[in-house]
Amino acid sequence: MARPASVLAAVTAVIGLGLAGAAVVDQLDRDQIAPGSRIAGVPVGGLSREAAVQRLRSELLPRIERTVAVRAGARTFWLTARRAGVSADLGAMAAEAVRRSRQGFFLSRAIDDITGAGGSVNVPIQVRYSRTALAQFVARIAGAVDTVPVDAGLGYEASGIRTTPARPGREVESAALLHELAMALSDPRIPRELAAPIRSLAPRVTARQLSARYPRIIVVDRESFTPRLYENLRLARSYPIAVGMIGLQTPAGLYHVQDKQVDPWWAVPHDAWAGSLDGKLIPPGPQDPLKARWMGFDGGAGIHGIDPSEYSTIGHDASHGCIRMTIPDVISLYGQVSVGTPVYIA
Repeated sequence: MARPASVLAAVTAVIGLGLAGAAVVDQLDRDQIAPGSRIAGVPVGGLSREAAVQRLRSELLPRIERTVAVRAGARTFWLTARRAGVSADLGAMAAEAVRRSRQGFFLSRAIDDITGAGGSVNVPIQVRYSRTALAQFVARIAGAVDTVPVDAGLGYEASGIRTTPARPGREVESAALLHELAMALSDPRIPRELAAPIRSLAPRVTARQLSARYPRIIVVDRESFTPRLYENLRLARSYPIAVGMIGLQTPAGLYHVQDKQVDPWWAVPHDAWAGSLDGKLIPPGPQDPLKARWMGFDGGAGIHGIDPSEYSTIGHDASHGCIRMTIPDVISLYGQVSVGTPVYIA
């Protein structure tokens, strides 16, 4: 029978030889990536670092260097990898796969290498790009796509009012687009065709708001002796009038009704034509040329009725600057306008 000491020595020797062999195997495979491993989704198990770099160069790099297309409205913008400053350190990723593969006790690694049962590793992609280039690209898209909203507008001319419709604007959501671009450049699995996030910008004044802001407007065409009354920006009615005579013309411009009176008193202006009435305050009656109603604008001028005996002046340059109307017409107009109503005289 063998002595126990001899058996122990033999076992020890075998173990020593096994460890030495395992160390040799581990040393021989020191540059090899564990079976089943991947780098950015590319299988590199069993490859050396250099072989892994070559595979990444052929399979991963083309996907990293694809051009990004961004659709913004009806336009498409392209960002090349070169312009974006895209680069990937393939060597560093392969070295990281080797480092992770060689972690742990060398004996277990050697056994895994021999049996092919080693634990795989998964190394994420490492991509660099220029944030400045991305910001410039997004700014270029925004400059081409962004539009300022247009408010509904109102204009005046002798023939009436003119309105311009409101138009919404649009704006590229730059921060969101920058994030999407960074994700697309950092991960080759993400599609390189993006739709720029664009938000609509509402105008501050819509056609409805404009209509509500101007419930009534009076436009006076002195040449045709016609005032036109607009209700909510639509022509409601027109009337015949008389306007200021030569030298005392009805003042042109945009005014507003400043005051309204029923059976108004006449504050005679300090003008040469007033004669002995200069500066006086005339109550309603035969000497008061302001009949029935008064709608003042521009400080002294106004719209008023006249005595039926003067109806023949309608359609002529006949007043001292005011706008004359028949009594039924001035009563009609008076009931439809309020203080603040715009009065445009052309």
